[in-house]
Amino acid sequence: MPELPEVQTIVNDLNRKIKGLTITDVWTDWPKYFRCSFGNFKKTIVGRKIGKIRRIGKNIIFDLSGGKEILIHQKMTGHLLVGSWIMDRGKWIAAKKGPLAEKVNGYIHVMFIFGGNNMLALSDLRKFAKILAVDKKDFENLEDVKNIGPDPLAAGFNFGDFKNLIMKKRGPIKKVLMDQSVVSGIGNIYSDEILFAAKMHPLKKAEKLSDKELRAIFSATKKILKKAIKLRGTSISDYRDTAGKSGCYSEARLVYRKEGERCPMRCGGKIKRLKIGGRSAHFCPSCQKI
Repeated sequence: MPELPEVQTIVNDLNRKIKGLTITDVWTDWPKYFRCSFGNFKKTIVGRKIGKIRRIGKNIIFDLSGGKEILIHQKMTGHLLVGSWIMDRGKWIAAKKGPLAEKVNGYIHVMFIFGGNNMLALSDLRKFAKILAVDKKDFENLEDVKNIGPDPLAAGFNFGDFKNLIMKKRGPIKKVLMDQSVVSGIGNIYSDEILFAAKMHPLKKAEKLSDKELRAIFSATKKILKKAIKLRGTSISDYRDTAGKSGCYSEARLVYRKEGERCPMRCGGKIKRLKIGGRSAHFCPSCQKI
């Protein structure tokens, strides 16, 4: 599932590519994506101009003219792509050769059309994504956003805030970092990377962390997430940017999915993997002691 750096990369791209365009039509072959009926969704958004596009946790929010909002969560295999497509035998395919044609043919299930041959597509192999439209006045009460924790990269988010949130929770720090009600946007990839950078064992109890340990995690959180955004995310699995290209943090990974490889800190240890609450954790037992 795309995490904070991947979603922020998409948001940055969308603000550059489609902000200011007007939605002239919308198409789908999978109406189950929409909380309301697809017909109502289409009626709500067609004719509206796209304003600022922003991120809340892993959700992408489109501010529309007339006091409306669109929320898209890409879930496991969804990614948003900007380009030109043609309909061929009932399926949208990329009009030109390149990453879009190579990666998404056959998996486009939603298409926002702007006119002038500009389109925004949702490509989603497993069809798990979510799309909804609401009045701006009702947005803050959506279950999808009202219980999401603060953004770890927000300008006003400081160490005191981070400490207070973490210390209210009990259990392995890996699991706490992934709790979207604590801080938003961190998932399996970046919790591993953050804890390795902070030299913290993923099973260490959150409630027993010292101020020094918490500061190390807080610092690593900002450093790792900013670096991953700069490198346009991680493409170990399905993630692609709006041009269909892979993110470059995949080559900069420290421990995620590197089981059996040597520790990048050159301590002589080997990366191991364990299960925590049904999720994998990758770590160096020599650098990250319990």
